[in-house]
Order: sequence, then structure tokens, then C-alpha cells
Amino acid sequence: MTKMNMLQAINNALDTAMAEDERVLCFGEDVGVFGGVFRATSNLQQKYGKARCFNTPLVEQGIIGFANGLAAQGSVPVAEIQFADYIFPAFDQIVNESAKFRYRSGNLFDVGGLTIRAPYGGGIAGGLYHSQSPEAYFAHTPGLKIVVPRNPHQAKGLLLAAIHDPNPTLFFEPKRLYRASVGEVPDEDYRLPLGEAEVTKEGTDVTILGWGAQMEVIDQAVERAEKDGISCEVIDLRTILPWDVETVANSVFKTGRLVVTHEAPLTGGFAGEIAATIQERCFLYLESPIARVTGMDTPFPLVLEKEHLPNHLKVYEAIRASVEF
Repeated sequence: MTKMNMLQAINNALDTAMAEDERVLCFGEDVGVFGGVFRATSNLQQKYGKARCFNTPLVEQGIIGFANGLAAQGSVPVAEIQFADYIFPAFDQIVNESAKFRYRSGNLFDVGGLTIRAPYGGGIAGGLYHSQSPEAYFAHTPGLKIVVPRNPHQAKGLLLAAIHDPNPTLFFEPKRLYRASVGEVPDEDYRLPLGEAEVTKEGTDVTILGWGAQMEVIDQAVERAEKDGISCEVIDLRTILPWDVETVANSVFKTGRLVVTHEAPLTGGFAGEIAATIQERCFLYLESPIARVTGMDTPFPLVLEKEHLPNHLKVYEAIRASVEF
């Protein structure tokens, strides 16, 4: 075990994958000698050469189109989109090509070896073009997997699982945790299961569900709630698509209450899909309405970033309201 921050864990995962399989390639804007804008790919070009870790032009659609072609020919590309906000020029390639490649060929061809990494979310005073959370856009697309880690241990294990998964995978990295989240990470190759949520804390009164950087926010809110005598069950969804309906539903069967939180705006956010599904599965067990604590339905602000984001006080208030309903 080595103590790492999330950036180091991601870099270590890429290093591990490239060392084990020469088909693994890393590319994107400034990922070479510079090591990426956040340094997630530091020293990989020096170690594996320019043929396996290299810079691309500033053309996101081209990056993913190129990655699709490589994956279709048997390579294992790990493409970096510098900020998740920049992924939209590549939306057509991801949604109409990556996600549908296997289906439209009748399983003759696939781009299953494709992984797309993208730093996402707020908390770094990045303003409207460097702070968005676009996971819900892609969750509407069959054929993709979407993964979000909460800490360094999860980041390495989930990224290695994504790289080796036989489906194209979007790996959204909560950038405000890059250097803030530190923990023990195994040195060897290990893979955490995709599509499985993790119950990080057991409780009986209310279920609180989130992913990525919101898990830290949830922990702070739960600490306050437990001082009020409220027993909280906490779940990290980890994989947005496919999401673990069974784990969440079983928790709500027990607690009768659910609070979901994410940074993305309320309208059309993935919490709405979760709420609808759990209402169908657990209707007769619910003791209060399912609550959503999210970002606001506005463009991501710079000066008012703290007001825009769902913080621990907003989550705590939702927990109280749910239990006292």
C-alpha cells in the first residue's frame, strides 16, 4: 500500500495498465511531456514513448473519432478530454458511434476497449466552462458505462476495471478531489466491480445516495444528522450507467426514506431517474417523498459557486426534512 492522492492513483492506474498490455494507449490535449493540465499523465510518455502516450490537436470530436478507430482495430485507447465541459463537440462520436458500434454491426465489431477520462464538477473556481457535471446527458445512451470515483483507492480500482471492461466507458474524475483526497492505495493491479454501488455506512432511518465529490459532502451532513439522533445509511453509487438499482432499493426498503445529491442541475439530473425508479420499486415502503439536493438550474456561476453547489448544510436540511415529514 502506498499513500496517494487521487491524481497519483489515476496516474498509477494508467502506468499499471500500460505496463501490463502494450495495446493500452493514452492520448489527449497536452498529455505528453506536460503530463496533462492536472498532471494525471505525468512521466507516461517518458516511460512508454511517444507512440503510446501522445498529444492530440485541440479537437475533441477528432480525439474520440480517432479513439473509436483504434478500439475497433484492437487497441485499448484511454482518451483524455481535458475538461468534461469540452466533451460536447465529441457528443456525436460518443453517442452515435462508441455506444452503437457493437449493436449496428451485429456484434461483428466493437469499441469495447475504449475508456474516456474527463475531469468534471466544480469546486475549483473554474466558472461556467470548467465546472459542469454532464453525466446525465450520457446516462440516456444505451451501450455506454459511466463511472465516478470518490477517493484514490476507488479511482485506481475503478479506472483499471474500466480499461479492462469490454464496453466503452466514460470515467468522470471529480477534479476538486484530485489533490484534496488522500488515502492508502494498493501498489498492484486490482479492479473494483462496475455496476455495483457500495454501502459505505449502514443505518436505519434514511438512505443518502451520491457519487464522486458529493460523498465527502454527504459524510459531513451525516455527522451533523447523527448528533440529532438520526441513523443514516450512506451509499456511493460509483457507476451511473448501469446503476445498481437493487442495492439502493434494498436500502430504502429498510429505511423508508431516500435523499439523492449531485452537483449537476436539478432538472434532467440523474437523481430524477433514481427517484422515479425507487418510487416504482419501493412506493409502499416510503415514509416521505424522495428528496433531491442538487446544483441550481442556472449556468455554473463563478462568484456564487458556493451558493450554487449542494453543500453539507443543504444535504443535512434534506435529511432532517425527510425524517420529520
